Amino acid sequence: MEAATVQRFQYSSWTDLRNFEGKTRGSLRYTQRIKEDKRFRVVALALDKRRDHPLRSVSDKNSSALLDTGSLLHSPFDEEQILKKKAEEVKPYLNGRSMYLVGMMGSGKTTVGKIMARALGYTFFDCDTLIEQAMNGTSVAEIFEHFGESVFREKETEALKKLSLMYNQVVVSTGGGAVIRPINWKYMHKGISIWLDVPLEALAHRIAAVGTGSRPLLHDDESGDTYTAALNRLSTIWDARGEAYTNASARVSLENITLKLGYRSVSDLTPTEIAMEAFEQVRSYLDKEDGMARPDGF
Repeated sequence: MEAATVQRFQYSSWTDLRNFEGKTRGSLRYTQRIKEDKRFRVVALALDKRRDHPLRSVSDKNSSALLDTGSLLHSPFDEEQILKKKAEEVKPYLNGRSMYLVGMMGSGKTTVGKIMARALGYTFFDCDTLIEQAMNGTSVAEIFEHFGESVFREKETEALKKLSLMYNQVVVSTGGGAVIRPINWKYMHKGISIWLDVPLEALAHRIAAVGTGSRPLLHDDESGDTYTAALNRLSTIWDARGEAYTNASARVSLENITLKLGYRSVSDLTPTEIAMEAFEQVRSYLDKEDGMARPDGF
């Protein structure tokens, strides 16, 4: 894909110090930290000046497809190093707990989940893929068509139960409707659940760009153009599920990341940037969890 070769030059200074310091451990040499902090500031500021470089922008269609294909836009400021740093900061506090990504269809759970798993050294599982394997290779769309949604939901619960009871240190991408069954939350809460919160308009553009063939719940509304039909159906699904997503341990708002980085649209975000924010939100959740568990006076 042509967009995959485009380099992004803008990297907002929010990554400057806050993302690299982490927790002080032992007697870290002061001069070394000063040199590292100075180097990160210089690079971030230099890149910030290039914010409006003509090669920075990518079309909504192409950048939306990045989340579906797993392609990444690479920055001269190495995203992978930042991601690795954030993963290293979080991992000791996870105590081996798994992560479950939830969110509406098309929110990028599989792509972001793979990135997070690789950064942590965890194993990645896609819940839909596990269900298809359990059904002898029958696709999700075919399961809905030939067996009905109820059968799919039962298989989904079986998969989450197996993952939560038999595995540690895994990152799991769940289906968009996994949140509607309370029993599924029982299994996901054995680990840490992360909600990828993407605006419905962005989801509709993303789904319209790649088609609805693999998304059976979007087949009911064929009125109007593809984008309008997808948005209408997504809005209906959101009304039924929206509140359930708030049960997640951590929320990753793509709108908030966009504002923080100074981008024009959520479609300008790379999956790696979303994964970095996910690690930040998990760290925040763990800090709160630790504070609640600590007795008064400690």
